[in-house]
Amino acid sequence: MEEVLLKLKSACDTVGAFQLKHWNRVTADAVNDKSLNQLVSFVDQQSEQILVEALLAALPGSTIIGEESASENRVITEYTWVIDPLDGTTNYLHGLPVFSISVALLHHGEPVIGIVDCPVLNERFTAIKGQGAYLNGTRIQVATNDSLSHSLLATGFPYHNFAEMQSYLDVLTHFMHNTRGLRRMGSAAIDLAYTACGRFDGFFELNLSPWDVAAGVLLVREAGGVVTTFNGDSSVIFEKQIVAASQSLYPKMTEVLQGSF
Repeated sequence: MEEVLLKLKSACDTVGAFQLKHWNRVTADAVNDKSLNQLVSFVDQQSEQILVEALLAALPGSTIIGEESASENRVITEYTWVIDPLDGTTNYLHGLPVFSISVALLHHGEPVIGIVDCPVLNERFTAIKGQGAYLNGTRIQVATNDSLSHSLLATGFPYHNFAEMQSYLDVLTHFMHNTRGLRRMGSAAIDLAYTACGRFDGFFELNLSPWDVAAGVLLVREAGGVVTTFNGDSSVIFEKQIVAASQSLYPKMTEVLQGSF
């Protein structure tokens, strides 16, 4: 796994350099709408192409589930890469530095390698199952705060599926009144990475895809945190809802979430 991770880091170096080269230079006519409020540009597509070629070479016989290939089916082989070449496309296209390359390797459906790479911020979060989580080579852990009233939480706002809007607003209202604040970064992969290193005390969101969370799930778990669906199911990558927090804060967050969902 260490050898595979080294090759993955090299691939992220290449993709990150490509993204920085075109950052703040993508024109409106080079951007398409995949669906409501879901944007894609040649940067997303070429980034995925670079990643796919590198990952298949790094681990021959593996398969890939990626955002731009729109393959959200559950064709899970022995080794499956789950990739988002540019998580936070809208931020990227608007010149915000909060975007990331998110890659996870699943072994029989369970994440064993995860990387969240933030090119502009020069931060790389990595994890190998059973070996801890790291930020630029330094080991990280989730926050030790066990008080909801002292917590800073991350989330994402609905932007294309509004079916559960009222329940979501109820939860937001509760957390607004009972925490130090909520943050919406625009990249679930970064939200999870920041939860893993203790910048956020917890994170929750609905309607996410596997490539949004697969790497971050491993980061949080290897940093000592808990990641499940709102109702406590640990098989979270394909379930479109997620809550992540420290062992002590997790039950307090899920109590609120389960009261509305």
